[in-house]
Amino acid sequence: MENATMQNAPNDLVISHLGKRFGNLEVLRDISTSIAHGEFVSLIGPSGCGKTTFLRIVAGLDEASSGEVRLKDRVIRQPGADRGFVFQSDNLLPWRTVFDNAVLGLEIAGRVGEPERQRTRDLLKLVGLAGFEDYYPRQLSGGMRQRLNLARALAVDPAMLLMDEPFSALDAQTREIMQTELMRVWEQGRKTVLFVTHQIDEAVFLSDRVFVFARRPGRIQEIVDIDLPRPRPLDIKRTPKFVAYVDRIWKMIEHDVRESVLHELV
Repeated sequence: MENATMQNAPNDLVISHLGKRFGNLEVLRDISTSIAHGEFVSLIGPSGCGKTTFLRIVAGLDEASSGEVRLKDRVIRQPGADRGFVFQSDNLLPWRTVFDNAVLGLEIAGRVGEPERQRTRDLLKLVGLAGFEDYYPRQLSGGMRQRLNLARALAVDPAMLLMDEPFSALDAQTREIMQTELMRVWEQGRKTVLFVTHQIDEAVFLSDRVFVFARRPGRIQEIVDIDLPRPRPLDIKRTPKFVAYVDRIWKMIEHDVRESVLHELV
């Protein structure tokens, strides 16, 4: 059963019959779904199933071959300040300080008054980087760089946050801490989040719902509602209910993952 709050919330994002081809290669096929305001949704599936392509179309970085995506009832045709994108790599500018990296999106949008600068300082505090404003990216750990990446995306105050495997380059311990940090930040503002990951436990821990993608051509084979209380401590991962969710999703994708891996080895 879906979370009652999600059931009553208006839809931020509506996807209708979305398809994508690159030449003769069909990457996405006839995807229709919606995401409610303030909902945290993860996308999971085998490599090459189109998760990142789906995210890039929502971001306006790629164009759909068929169908459409609407954010707050406006068709997405290009990137916009209403969507913040957090990439796998942090893409920080090494010659700019932590604060100057965080405020970059606002500079590009021409919105860098004192209220925006103060909000950026508050965001750096929120993600645990207060006191590091004058440091440079090379002086930060991997986890700190990704927290800065998150603050930069939030600084433009987007309606939706799009995250493409943002913790994939981190070690296992740092990754778990970053999951709890992301949850803490998300609880503060309840942005609508679309999160791509290969880690099933990460998807279950973070999400209200998990969209399970089938192997290419990518399509949603099932949507799993995650009925776990919030806030979620890390030790919830050891509970039988959490483990049952992980096992259920793995059984859905195991065959496709094996086929994908074996295909890459040929």
